Amino acid sequence: MEEYVNTFIDNFITGIPNLFTALAIFIVSLYIARVVGNILRRVLQKRAAPAGVTHLLSQLTLWTIIVIGTITALQRFFDVTAFLAGLGILGFTIGFALQDVMKNFAAGIILLLQRPFHVGETIGVKDYDGTVLEIDLRSTEIRAVDGRIVIIPNADILANPIVNYTRAILRRVDLSLSLPHEAEPNIARQLVLDAVQSIVGFVEEPMPMVMFNNLTSSALEMTVNFWVDVTKNNPAEAKNSALLNIKSAFGREGIQIPYPVQKVVTQD
Repeated sequence: MEEYVNTFIDNFITGIPNLFTALAIFIVSLYIARVVGNILRRVLQKRAAPAGVTHLLSQLTLWTIIVIGTITALQRFFDVTAFLAGLGILGFTIGFALQDVMKNFAAGIILLLQRPFHVGETIGVKDYDGTVLEIDLRSTEIRAVDGRIVIIPNADILANPIVNYTRAILRRVDLSLSLPHEAEPNIARQLVLDAVQSIVGFVEEPMPMVMFNNLTSSALEMTVNFWVDVTKNNPAEAKNSALLNIKSAFGREGIQIPYPVQKVVTQD
């Protein structure tokens, strides 16, 4: 019994340096975890991330650093390789089973950090155009232009082009028109330019363009491009106003919109 006690005391005395080293490593990891967690929380708050998401990510970062520090401290007393190997196998199994969830989770973090769009902005993604209602770690909820509520997984959003309509202050409006062969092209061009310049939100730069691009058997086809300030007018409303103004201008000048002509030949 005495020999056992002496051995225990000798081992304890010998392990005191390792004990203090492990304790120091653990304390330092606690400090680093707290600092990094606070930094991450401030960054997410500046980016207007949801409070629940901010708390979750900061706590996840905090405990990840603490676990790493704890494993490093335990390494001073025994080999944790086998433990880490078993933990890795367990993590791989769980990750494989939840790969879609983890993929959306990672994509959600990237979206919250990069902020390609905010709640309330109008975006287009995966053939859906609408207003962003909510962004969380798994999915993004938007209200489509037709009123439908669409919930899109974050991984799908990150893997596809994102169109942010709200951040585009200037938008181009495109029109396709046809003139009869009897109409004078230069007069029609000037009528179109005058018609679009009177639209609410019209901007002079970039300059509007009227281009003739095709000549058919029944019409001279043209393309009209002009730009509007979306803070003053909606592009759809601007297009509607442009078409109405052009039709009125053509009517005053006696320019008729041509109809396709088909010639039917009959044989007796």
